[in-house]
Amino acid sequence: MADLWQEAMDHAVALAKKAGEIVRDALQNEMKIMCKSSSVDLVTKTDQKVEQLIIDSVKEKFPNHGFIGEESVAAGQPCLLTDDPTWIVDPVDGTTNFVHGYPFVAVCIGFAVNKMLEFGVVYSCIEDKMYTARRGKGAFCNGDPLQVSDQKEINQSIIATEFGSSRDPEVVDKIFSNMRKILCLPVHGIRGSGSAAVNMCLVAAGCVEAYYEVGIHCWDVAAAAVIVAEAGGVLVDLEEPEPMMMPWRLASASWRGSRPQSLRSSSSWVSSGPPLPGCSTEYQGATAAGGDVGEGDGVGGPAGLRPGLAPPIKPTLSLRI
Repeated sequence: MADLWQEAMDHAVALAKKAGEIVRDALQNEMKIMCKSSSVDLVTKTDQKVEQLIIDSVKEKFPNHGFIGEESVAAGQPCLLTDDPTWIVDPVDGTTNFVHGYPFVAVCIGFAVNKMLEFGVVYSCIEDKMYTARRGKGAFCNGDPLQVSDQKEINQSIIATEFGSSRDPEVVDKIFSNMRKILCLPVHGIRGSGSAAVNMCLVAAGCVEAYYEVGIHCWDVAAAAVIVAEAGGVLVDLEEPEPMMMPWRLASASWRGSRPQSLRSSSSWVSSGPPLPGCSTEYQGATAAGGDVGEGDGVGGPAGLRPGLAPPIKPTLSLRI
């Protein structure tokens, strides 16, 4: 089976490169912009074109494989994960960046078998950076190995996050409240690329120590989750006792080791170690989780993807990393 999954991964890399060409070409032309859940939750014809390219190619080459894609689910397709080989795709992660020409736009392709992530491909196509990882085989950017930061002190760290697409005043207030708490820890700074997958890859590359996010979906993070874990990072949700990957609230970091008791009220993280204390997630209105991968564990540990409860899309996945 290993050779079959390598064949699938090689195909995913080729598809990501081809999709990246479509994205770069589209930047030179006037684009039609549409809205999904709100006036700042954008989608373009390029998102749809790239996803259709990937779907058609996967169906032709791997007719027995399943597919979960952002635009397909938005159009009403079921978001259902089985034990069958399944491609989990965000065709253009960072659509708002893409619309404005802001140079952090990624094609994201994750691949799961028996509900376990086998590989992830994230192509930051304007930067021309190809991030790849396969379970148990390490993480790479343009062929060079990735390793998370070895920084252990939160007050010497850079944290990545995003503002999200909600403009509800209560949500915005809590986002800023979380940022204030983080800045006052203190930390060196807060950054954000505008792409969940790129932020996670920056954790994997050791450029930032942690990334947290609320309100994201499985296709935003499935590919990058493998990359973070294979680079030595962890994915956690402090409100869940067991390690998981999530449809709605994410955390990743490079800090390794056990999770301190004092951090259990925090948001979720993709990181190299323990997440930050004191952040509110009360406004989420959703069930979500991250995955927790200890040092040397790769991405084979138990984890799951739970149903999200927030509109407009409700993924119903159970996925291990």
